[in-house]
Amino acid sequence: MSILVFAESSEGKFKKVALEVTSYGKKLAETLQTNLVVVTAFTENTEVLSKYGAEKILIGNSDALKTSDASIWADFIAAAAQKENADIIIIDASANGAFVAPLVAAKLQAGFTSNVVDLPVSTSPFIVKRNAFSTKAFNNTEIKTAKKVIGLAKNSFGLFENPVQSTVEDFSPELKAGKIKRTSIDKTTDEVTIADAEIIVAGGRGLKSGDNWGMIEDLAEVLGAAKACSKPVSDLGWRPHSEHVGQTGKQAAVNLYFAIGISGAIQHLAGVNASKVKVVINTDEEAPFFKAAEYGIVGDAFEIVPKLVEKLKAFKAENG
Repeated sequence: MSILVFAESSEGKFKKVALEVTSYGKKLAETLQTNLVVVTAFTENTEVLSKYGAEKILIGNSDALKTSDASIWADFIAAAAQKENADIIIIDASANGAFVAPLVAAKLQAGFTSNVVDLPVSTSPFIVKRNAFSTKAFNNTEIKTAKKVIGLAKNSFGLFENPVQSTVEDFSPELKAGKIKRTSIDKTTDEVTIADAEIIVAGGRGLKSGDNWGMIEDLAEVLGAAKACSKPVSDLGWRPHSEHVGQTGKQAAVNLYFAIGISGAIQHLAGVNASKVKVVINTDEEAPFFKAAEYGIVGDAFEIVPKLVEKLKAFKAENG
């Protein structure tokens, strides 16, 4: 028996979620007194996985993996689980992981639970704590099958260094060609992405126009944050859909979330509720977001945000 973790990478670099699932897998392996195997693809930067506890690393380089077809990636992960006789498979709960994990579970006839936020409450029976009701509550879920697939919620566990000596193997199982073909790829810049962010600054229709997005960019820059927007903003074409956060967009589970000119529709709140501290700036004191936020400022964002940026820049200058 072993524990298998799937570590997502992009252009040869590991995403933050890859290190979080590796940290989680190592802690769980120590609890169960077993070994941790990490499976990944298209990367040579394995030292970082060793730093977080990966005792064995399988690297796939098959052309079949150059696809967005979740079923091919599921075949790849399931083959690794069978090779390593893994009874527990851990996958992050990113947009990609949400597609892949259920398929892996089906292929292995494993029980699957998503949005897990901590190590098991019990290992016999195997019970995990997970988010429920759009992160408004928690529940304890028992997985009764011999094989188990866990979807770990982003920013729920944290990163824990646990350096080990790793063995690295090429892993090239036979995979069928994917049915999904990429027609284009929009590459991100060197800016902080929503997936890797600790802080997000999001704007809504209260900014009145995409031409006013400079204040969002200024605040994000001084905070080292990712930029985001509400669904109406992306629908209006003010910002790209890749920046849309909410129930139907990207999930935001960050340490600090600024909502500027966003009223707080239920669909938006459902996608950002997992953020630890939420700060709202809005002229409408009855905006629903104020009920969900830890901090709120009733006022004009066009006056407040520039002053906030100015104060933060002065603070950084004084404190290095």
